[in-house]
Amino acid sequence: MLKAIGASLGIAIGRALVIREEVLEVKKSKIQDSESELARFDNALQEAINQLEKINKDVKERLGSEKAEIFEAHLFMLQDPELIGSVKKKILEEKFNAEYSLQTVAEETATIFEVMGNEYMTERAADIRDVSKRVLNILMGLKVTSIAEIQEQCILIAKDLTPSDTAQLDKSKVLAFITEIGGKTSHTAIIARSLELPAVVGVGSDICEVKNGDLIIVDGEEGLIIINPDEKVLGDYEIRRREFFELKNQLLKYVSMKSTTLDGKKIELAANIGSVEDLESVLKNGAEAIGLFRTEFLYMSKDELPTEEEQFDAYKSVLEKMSGKPVIIRTLDIGGDKELKYLPMSKEMNPFLGYRAIRICLDRTDIFITQLRALLRASSYGKLKIMFPMISNLQELRMAKKILEQCKHDLKSEGVLFDENLEVGIMIEIPSAALISDILAKEVDFFSIGTNDLIQYTIAVDRMNEKISYLYDYYHPGVLRLIKTVIDNGHRAGIMVGMCGEMAGDTKLIPVLLGFGLDELSMSASSILRARKIVTSSNYEECTKLSKPILEFGDSDEIREFIEANTK
Repeated sequence: MLKAIGASLGIAIGRALVIREEVLEVKKSKIQDSESELARFDNALQEAINQLEKINKDVKERLGSEKAEIFEAHLFMLQDPELIGSVKKKILEEKFNAEYSLQTVAEETATIFEVMGNEYMTERAADIRDVSKRVLNILMGLKVTSIAEIQEQCILIAKDLTPSDTAQLDKSKVLAFITEIGGKTSHTAIIARSLELPAVVGVGSDICEVKNGDLIIVDGEEGLIIINPDEKVLGDYEIRRREFFELKNQLLKYVSMKSTTLDGKKIELAANIGSVEDLESVLKNGAEAIGLFRTEFLYMSKDELPTEEEQFDAYKSVLEKMSGKPVIIRTLDIGGDKELKYLPMSKEMNPFLGYRAIRICLDRTDIFITQLRALLRASSYGKLKIMFPMISNLQELRMAKKILEQCKHDLKSEGVLFDENLEVGIMIEIPSAALISDILAKEVDFFSIGTNDLIQYTIAVDRMNEKISYLYDYYHPGVLRLIKTVIDNGHRAGIMVGMCGEMAGDTKLIPVLLGFGLDELSMSASSILRARKIVTSSNYEECTKLSKPILEFGDSDEIREFIEANTK
């Protein structure tokens, strides 16, 4: 049995499919019949193209064109006359075998891109190596299963899953996944929750204990991985899995309920999304709003900056599908662990504290203005609210608002309609912003507390580092005091205060957060019905009484014990 970080609720039982990076050993040899070797290369090339066309079509049908763009880029590379022509020349004129010719040309081309010294070209180098590896595997007769090509039900085991990996996941085939790295608020974990797939992350080197074909139990709540269980353990977990699905079915009665406590206190339960495709789960789970639209995924799924029109279409689509319910759209938040392959950024010693989010937008105003114009134009189609991330001081907020006002002025002069009364807010995710939230509250329409970063900045713990994941603690008294301060300061200024970090979906903490006075909780769509069950069975007065003593406790264990003892 392995114990790691439970990243997404649920229990899955299935056979392990281990995806590991294999090192290909390509031999160099001279050939006698260059025409036959060229034909062998052409056949492998065509098979790779066929594979990619199938993957591209499948991903496009299931998840939309944006998620399929990486495969279209790979198809383009396999049809690039310069790249492929250089390989063929090596076969025909230098009479080297196809494997060596391909690997040599691909590596030379990739190296040229890498020495250009920017992130975009480095990513292109990675793409060239990736697509050439596909052809090499075919030439060498090796069967390597990509995530998009999984045909049978399995539990996926990998070092990590990138956004492009998760774009390929077929929920009818992948029952759960386990990763070597990552934390509870890593993007892999967030995507697992949005897909409603059980997941355990941050297993570390112990992941090597799992072999291809092993029977695996994944307990996403407890963070347990059981390898080749005996009949009794297997039987117990079969029962627990049935009970989990029965509970999910029972929760369906809460879909159309209002999120109101027994004594009449209304709270808004909203969902966090990263794309238009996520709306299916949002609507299925009865979200009352979108509390956080992470627009960076719109940028990360492309090979170049999305145009104003592309962004406008995406934002408009979300607003129309939400039918007048509030939609908070966060402006571009990249940097830290989120990079754009086409936007060069120098390496930093502390990227989470560096050039990211609003800091990039205020520097690259061309990017910022394009997004703000798209947002303003889309605001005519629903109840859109704009939120600025990573605000650390009043100057940044005022600069962002000034650029927004200029965009409004420009659109007016162009005769373009937009909601002139749309609300503007900020994420409170930096301790300095929390501490001056009384000042910031006077200049915005709402706060949304981004606990994922607020916790790591407050406690000085890297939320992506599995070795210190035990320190990343929702219940830390310093974090809870900061949250209460922000709520009180926001309410004194008469503005709405919500929470959009993963902490908002912690079922044990919801009564405390209610008692603190939060107006909105935004979480993964799959967590909404559990949260609504708690809200509708709670008494607001009692939650208020419960929350008061918590601010006096000295450590998180005391807080946990107090909550356990005083809630159902």
